[in-house]
Amino acid sequence: MSAITADFIADQNRARLADHREDFDALARKLARRGLDPEALVKDAIAFAVAVPSWGVGTGGTRFARFPGPGEPRNVFDKLADCGVINTLTRLTPAVSPHFPWDKVKDYAELREAAKRHGLAFDAVNSNTFQDQAGQRLSYKFGSLTHTDKAAREQAIAHNIECVEIGRAIGSKALTVWIGDGSNFAGQSSLTRAFDRYLDSTAAIYRALPDDWRMLLEHKLFEPAFYSTVISDWGSSYLAAQHLGPKAQCLVDLGHHAPTVNIEQIVARLARFGKLGGFHFNDSKYGDDDLDAASVSPFRLYLVFHELAEAKRAIGPSFAPAYMIDQSHNVTDPIESLMQSAIEIARARAQAQLVDAAALAAAQEANDALTAHRLLKSGFLTDVSPLIAEARLRAGGALDPIATYRASGYRAAVARERPAVAAGSAGIV
Repeated sequence: MSAITADFIADQNRARLADHREDFDALARKLARRGLDPEALVKDAIAFAVAVPSWGVGTGGTRFARFPGPGEPRNVFDKLADCGVINTLTRLTPAVSPHFPWDKVKDYAELREAAKRHGLAFDAVNSNTFQDQAGQRLSYKFGSLTHTDKAAREQAIAHNIECVEIGRAIGSKALTVWIGDGSNFAGQSSLTRAFDRYLDSTAAIYRALPDDWRMLLEHKLFEPAFYSTVISDWGSSYLAAQHLGPKAQCLVDLGHHAPTVNIEQIVARLARFGKLGGFHFNDSKYGDDDLDAASVSPFRLYLVFHELAEAKRAIGPSFAPAYMIDQSHNVTDPIESLMQSAIEIARARAQAQLVDAAALAAAQEANDALTAHRLLKSGFLTDVSPLIAEARLRAGGALDPIATYRASGYRAAVARERPAVAAGSAGIV
C-alpha cells in the first residue's frame, strides 16, 4: 500500500489553489473590516488539534446489525495507519485515543514507535468494563466499578490501573473512565450504595494515577442501563470529581444528554468550577447516536465553542480541555467521516473566535437581547471554510481532504491488503 505523500497532496492542491486564494483573500478583507486579524486567526487555527479514537476507523453498527466495510483495520497497527491518513490530510488530528483491551499488544514500545512513524502520539487511554472479555474471571453483567460483589469491583479497578500503566508506556497523560453500570428495574439497585461503590472504586484508581495525569469521568444519561445509570449526568460526574480530587475532571460527550438539555450551559458551569476535563465530539438527534460532528446541530457545536472561548478568556492558558471525536460510522467510510468531523469541529472553533466579546458583554449588561443574540450569531453566520483550508495548506495538509483521499485510492489499496470481515449480527465497535 502506498502512502499518501506530500508530493501527491501538493499536486492535488495545485489544481485548487487559485480558487482558494480568491476565497481566502475575500474572507481576509471581510474579517479585517470587522477589526479582526486574519493572520492571527490562521495561526490560531493551525495550533488547534482534536484526537481521533482508535475504534473510530472501524465500521460501527447498531444493537441490531453491523455491516462491515472494505479494508477494515485488523489490529491497532492498521488503525494507526488509517489515523495517520486522517492527520496527513487534515493536519488536525495528531493524537490517537486507544481503547483497552481492544488495542492490547505485547510490546508497547513497538506500538509507540509505530504511532511515531505515522506522525502520531497517544491521547487519553480508555478502559473497558462495559463488556466481558475473553477469559475474564468475573462478569460485568450486573456492574463493574459499582458491582455488589467486591471481587468484581476489584477486577474492574485492576483493569483501569493496568490501562494507566499501558498509558505511561505509550506516552499518554489521561485515563477516561466510562461505565455502563446501573439498573433496568426500579428497586433492582440501591441508588445510594451504587454511587458510594463508584466513589470507592474510582478512589482506588485515582491513587494509582501519576502526578501529571488526569482522570476524565464520563457520564451518560442511559444505555445500557435504562432505569438508572450510576453516572448519568454532569452533576453526578461533578460530585465524583470533587470527591476524588484535583486530578479528576468531567468529560462531556455531546450525545450523552437528554435531547432538550442545554449542553453549552453545562460546559460553562464545569469550566467555571475548574472541572471541565474534555469532550467527546459527535452529534445526535435522539440519544447517543454517535453521528458525525455538526451533521445535525452545527449551531449547538458553535455555542459550545463560544463558551469555551469565554472560559479561555476568563481562566487563561491553564484552561486546556482534551478534545476527541467519538463516533460510530455505519454508512460512510470512517476515514472520510472522521476527516469531515475534524474539519467541522475546527470550523466551529474558528467561528467562535470571531465574536466581539466586549460588545456582546455590553449588550448583555444592557439587557439588549436581540443585539446580544445577533452579536453571538455573527460568528456562526461567517463562512470560515477558506480560513481553516488556509491553515491546512500552511501545515502541509490538503485543501480538500476528502477529494484528495478519494483520488489517492487508499481505501481500495487497504481493501486488497486486509481480508474482508464477516458480517456481524449486532453491536457497535
